[in-house]
Amino acid sequence: MRHVPTVAMRELRSLFVSPVAYVVLSLFCVLAGLFFVIGVAAFDTWVRQLMQFQAFDQLQELNLNDQLVSNFYDTMSVILLILTPAVTMGLFAAEKTNGTQELLLTSPLTIWDIVLGKYLGAALFVALLVLLVAAFPMLLFLYGDPEIGKTVSGLIGLLLVGWTYTAMGCFASSLTRSQIVSFLITLVLLLTLLLLPAISDLGVVGDAEGLGRTLRWLSTGEHFQQLLKGLVDTADLAYFAVIIGSMLLLTKAAVESVRWR
Repeated sequence: MRHVPTVAMRELRSLFVSPVAYVVLSLFCVLAGLFFVIGVAAFDTWVRQLMQFQAFDQLQELNLNDQLVSNFYDTMSVILLILTPAVTMGLFAAEKTNGTQELLLTSPLTIWDIVLGKYLGAALFVALLVLLVAAFPMLLFLYGDPEIGKTVSGLIGLLLVGWTYTAMGCFASSLTRSQIVSFLITLVLLLTLLLLPAISDLGVVGDAEGLGRTLRWLSTGEHFQQLLKGLVDTADLAYFAVIIGSMLLLTKAAVESVRWR
């Protein structure tokens, strides 16, 4: 495991050598700024309308976190869903395309060194994206009074969601040598996770109540919403740990299977 940081730094450097990191960072910053400004403008308009109609009871119930910050985090989680596959698509697929996978597998590195190192490199990049998101709510503390607990727990939730998406992208990249195919597989997996509650609510699974609850539990959105409310539950944290761990185990199995072909 001592080689994991070395592999992670190598992977992080390779992201910034290619244009992928700069494109993702630029798009993410532009979209984050755009949606934050739209959110602030909508909140300001809503406050002005309530003041105009003298709806003082509703004004007292307004909350920056519930009406602005949480919606912003929710939107950015969807942006992460779209951009994370671009970050992870080359983790293993690029090694296969460049013919360097065999060198990695025959090096003194263990399979876990490779898998955890590559995952950690991509996870650090996603953490950078979440750090950029954190800069926007921090502005509200200069002009408003958002709740620190909800703001921080929402950021933690966004980070865990991003790391979960990274683990799934890591697995998808280990299945193919094509980065485009890896991107599409990851996107389909993440969209499926997003739509699981809707599938359960529409009754597609019939009257199987237990299956419906399982589908909702598998969705990252269900656990993310709890963190947006400021509810840091060990059950939700355990969910992210289980999903990330499962994806990394599957990635290890996919990489290791190359030796038996």
